[in-house]
Amino acid sequence: MKNKTLALQVKALRKKNGFSQEELAESSGLSLRTIQRIENGETESRGDTLKRLANALHVTPDELIDWTVKEDNGYLQALNLSALAFLFFPLLGVLIPFIMWVAKKDKLKNINKTGKSVINFQITWIIIFCTGFILNSLLLANKMDTMKEINPSMIAGSLRNHFLILLFMYLINAIYILVNSYRIHKEKEVKYFPKINFLRI
Repeated sequence: MKNKTLALQVKALRKKNGFSQEELAESSGLSLRTIQRIENGETESRGDTLKRLANALHVTPDELIDWTVKEDNGYLQALNLSALAFLFFPLLGVLIPFIMWVAKKDKLKNINKTGKSVINFQITWIIIFCTGFILNSLLLANKMDTMKEINPSMIAGSLRNHFLILLFMYLINAIYILVNSYRIHKEKEVKYFPKINFLRI
């Protein structure tokens, strides 16, 4: 990451920790020349190099990156609200936020946490939604197999259950998205639950 801001932050943190360039090189396991190039903004720092630097400077890689990226709560809100596309088709609630996250990945402050949280929740939501829908359908099919004749009221009841599951799940999803958009507006972290961490945060 060719970035003068990163170079300045690494230098500032090194001095804050009382390290010379040689001591930082030894502590991080990087070469002295690598440390010098990073502090001069002459090289990109990512992956393993960034992790080693962060560990040696007693910060997390995300914190080190966050110092070098821009803040754009408007984009984070748009990314979060883009999940409302699930109202048109469930997979759109995953696809559109994913595209927006990838487009600005590591370029905006909190983009990784927000994007991954939204995507993980939407995937989890789809799994729960489909599971509930399938289970209700199987229960209906099982009841129909044991019946001597089709009972219209039972079919109507099952369809009502399908509709209530659909309404409840859609309502919960929409509320989470709107509440988290407000949290972003207030510069707070998003909170989605339940969610399976398909993308590790």
